[in-house]
Amino acid sequence: MREITFVDATREVLAEAMARDPSIFVVGEGIGARGGNFMTTAGLFDRFGPERLRDTPISERGFVGLCTGAAMAGARPIVDFMFVDFILDAMGELINQMAKVQYMSSGRLKMPLVLRGAIGIGSSSATHHSGSYYPTFVNVPGFRVVVPATPHDAKGLFATALQSDDPVLFLEHKSLLYNKGPVPEESYSIPFGQARIAREGQAITVVALTSMVKKTLDAAEQLAQEGVSVEVIDPRTLAPLDINTILESLHKTGRLLIVDEWFGPCGIGAEIGMQVMDLAFDDLDAPVRRLNCLHTPTPYSPTLEAAVVPNTQTITQAIRDLLAE
Repeated sequence: MREITFVDATREVLAEAMARDPSIFVVGEGIGARGGNFMTTAGLFDRFGPERLRDTPISERGFVGLCTGAAMAGARPIVDFMFVDFILDAMGELINQMAKVQYMSSGRLKMPLVLRGAIGIGSSSATHHSGSYYPTFVNVPGFRVVVPATPHDAKGLFATALQSDDPVLFLEHKSLLYNKGPVPEESYSIPFGQARIAREGQAITVVALTSMVKKTLDAAEQLAQEGVSVEVIDPRTLAPLDINTILESLHKTGRLLIVDEWFGPCGIGAEIGMQVMDLAFDDLDAPVRRLNCLHTPTPYSPTLEAAVVPNTQTITQAIRDLLAE
């Protein structure tokens, strides 16, 4: 199978969808002739023109509101935020309008809109360009929240997002965008709410998100040399969350660690841990543990930035510690 990058995989799906459906258009800063800050729309401006690849001024609330209205009227907008931190300037439109329109209209109005942007800590992006914020949107009814970790999943999940009648946050960790992986040439989609077992194991279950998947797999490989069998689960989507796959794994292993680059308080790990306590307490042989970044603004310094986030060594140690419980 051919290997392409994460961003090439999503751009391939986007080009196919735009050719098939004239109601799809993209808005964002620099997504036209420049092709986007992360090359998410490179080459599409020449193919589809300025009406469907619409460069915007720095006015997030304005163009999010515009796209909300366009989706209500039957179009399929895509908002490319570049860095998802910039989505915060449009929270009123997102939470009070976009997320509630279908409920407020008793389902008569759909909201087929995709919100995409780079998340995550890395590359000395500092505190205004390193956010993830997915727990915020998981907390709001109405949104679908997607966090792919591989090029294969990025293509399949983006295809599903482009066909959804709900607003979808498609969050792409910037450290993954240029990673290569096997991706089929043919079209395919991956359903939301279907986790991936990235590695099978017997001793402990580790749920890892986005960039933490690869680091956890590296830790699992290192521990395998010591005879420790680690099962690694990539949720792929957080809303909906496939809790059943996590519970089935826990029933086998008896121990659960959640590795998430984003903050711990009120985070995804807390939610997964509480659901496990509620639904599978008797399967636990030790407390549910979480490993997160430090609860601090993201430093610019590469050395300090590296000290903030979990890495393969800290994940390995967290697994050892939980196995010793």
